[in-house]
Amino acid sequence: MADYIFKLPDIGEGIAEAEIVNWHVAVGDRIEEDQPLADMMTDKATVEIESPVSGTILRLAGEPGDQVAIGAELVVIEIEGNSTASASVVPEVAVVPVVQEMAKVEDKPELVTTKASETHSVPEVESTLESVEPVSQDLHHKVLASPAVRERAKKLGVDLALIKTTAGRVRHSDLDTYLSNNAAQGYRPAASDAQRADETIKVIGLRRRIAENMAASKRNIPHFTYVEEVDVTALEEMRGQINSNRGDRPKLTILPFLITAICDLLPQFPMLNARYDDEAGVVTRYGSVHMGIATQTDAGLMVPVIRDAQSQNIWQLANEVARLAEAARKSMAKPDELSGSTLTITSLGALGGISTTPVINRPEVAIIGPNKIVERPMFVTDSLVGERIEKRKLMNVSISCDHRVVDGWDAATFMQALKQKLEHPALLLAF
Repeated sequence: MADYIFKLPDIGEGIAEAEIVNWHVAVGDRIEEDQPLADMMTDKATVEIESPVSGTILRLAGEPGDQVAIGAELVVIEIEGNSTASASVVPEVAVVPVVQEMAKVEDKPELVTTKASETHSVPEVESTLESVEPVSQDLHHKVLASPAVRERAKKLGVDLALIKTTAGRVRHSDLDTYLSNNAAQGYRPAASDAQRADETIKVIGLRRRIAENMAASKRNIPHFTYVEEVDVTALEEMRGQINSNRGDRPKLTILPFLITAICDLLPQFPMLNARYDDEAGVVTRYGSVHMGIATQTDAGLMVPVIRDAQSQNIWQLANEVARLAEAARKSMAKPDELSGSTLTITSLGALGGISTTPVINRPEVAIIGPNKIVERPMFVTDSLVGERIEKRKLMNVSISCDHRVVDGWDAATFMQALKQKLEHPALLLAF
């Protein structure tokens, strides 16, 4: 036998270390070549590390949340051989995006022990339900019930040991009978909040990366936010007409129109399409617009990037927004699709609220946040009849800027120009 020291390989240009997000193996496990070992997170993506050899796991580098340097020991594997050996060269392994799947939970009966109001899981029994003896109603004896029944009873604040049953286990019907019988005695389910236990959750992986980036952004960047109200009635009417004749093309949201308007204006406002290296004291103004689209996923906030957005039409932008959002939500976005943005849009869609104060995606110097569209009465000037009140569709648009690089006048002037573009949507299609 020999010990094979597997070192963390180079998993991306400029990457010095990676965080352990999840282990797929444990000490003592027998593994095969190419079997997944761990999920590792870098600044750009989460990658799956595979084993280059077959053998038995002897040692792991750390726990989820720990950082491992590139080239440092990750796993020690016992392999076939006659002498002790260690790998001094970092082997090359394939790294692939991690796809997260929800585990399936079956509604199988499990044996539990109840004591007062606590419920403790015990190992599953191999016997069938029919072989289980009827349950005693002593509070310290075992109660048989499915996970669904136990979860429902827990939410209602009901001790399963108090429920009488002749079926050998507590069923939903038994719980219903108990609730009905006790209703006349003034029984009220305990408040759900009172049944929730305290949780301690380690902040690791993408959530920790988000926390670090947001803290660094607020700590280092003096933000200011400007909000403008935009009448999007005409834009929404035009969008509806285009969608009704779109054929097999994707349904357009307002986002491609907003991106088009922004890209049209940025040549006049180059200070917004920029990144600021505050350590070097250098601002880089970009000619191309690499538009970041803040996307909520189960793992946390990601920002996939539309490259050269200024060169794409409405339909191309719609396709890219949909493709990148789907890739991010399935954790299938490539590392280069999650980095390099020069300006970011963040939107909560219908949940957008009246106004937002978005946090800048450092080292960018601005971020734009459209809010939800609402209908409100407005005074409208008509050349024939003068002023009248009319129902209009309105949307507030926020912009947060780095005040070290962007002046308030520049942000306000840009937003007034954006307002004009969006309120006269024909201008968006006049190439």
